[in-house]
Amino acid sequence: MFYLSDTELDRLLLDDVAYGDLTTRALGVGDRLGQMTFCRQMAGRVSGVAVAVRLLQKLALDVVVHVKDGEDVAAGTVLVTASGSAEKLHLGWKVVQNVLEWCGGVAQYMAQMVTTAQAINPLVQIACTRKSIPGTKTLAIVAVIDGGGILHRAGTAESVLLFANHRRFYAEPDNWDAMVTKLRRSAPEKKVIVEADNIEEAVAALNVQPDIVQLDKFSPEQFALVMQQAQSLAPRCLLSAAGGITLMNVADYVRSGALLLVTSAPYYAPPIDIKVRLLPI
Repeated sequence: MFYLSDTELDRLLLDDVAYGDLTTRALGVGDRLGQMTFCRQMAGRVSGVAVAVRLLQKLALDVVVHVKDGEDVAAGTVLVTASGSAEKLHLGWKVVQNVLEWCGGVAQYMAQMVTTAQAINPLVQIACTRKSIPGTKTLAIVAVIDGGGILHRAGTAESVLLFANHRRFYAEPDNWDAMVTKLRRSAPEKKVIVEADNIEEAVAALNVQPDIVQLDKFSPEQFALVMQQAQSLAPRCLLSAAGGITLMNVADYVRSGALLLVTSAPYYAPPIDIKVRLLPI
């Protein structure tokens, strides 16, 4: 379960409906009772339902949930039904539709990446970075998990990841052993991850045996080459592939030996199509 604060939910609503729906008000139909359904047009993964329910309930609508987040559903499946006054239904319409469409798109893309990768090697994990679209972090995390992915880092305070930008500030920026040793002593409960930008850096990192070496923007062929060297230099070190990994090339990285793939691609997936229908009752 993921928690969205009332502040976050209110912000989503206030962004669109703070001053009501002028059309409904001008027609004078706001007091009429009605029902609203949210339907997934094409088959696939569902995400954003729990958030949608809370948004609709904040508008004092009666809500019926038909599916769970993370489920794969058939085309035409009704996800959520809400009933109440036409005024409140129109206030919830687009906000909830946007959440279901965007979260569904992220989850669908992630699910396709996971399915493609694990068809080759069931042990592969795909992690999403913290580079989500600004303002969407909580929704993005929910959608990634619903898609079958895991989180790379939700924030900088939760894990140790040594970048070149960190190394440049260290007194001895080429002393990999000193940096990894210091990180282990300073954060003994955390795994030490080191990022390498080229093969030379990858070999230098492997020689000091951190827990994980993250290979940034390596081609599948380069990844396979480093993987071969890792077997003798640091057999217990995990290699992760990061940078530019998408649905189009994920299979190539898995075939190169990668067991952990790090990506931001799902955040920019096209939204799915959610059909919304409002009817009087």
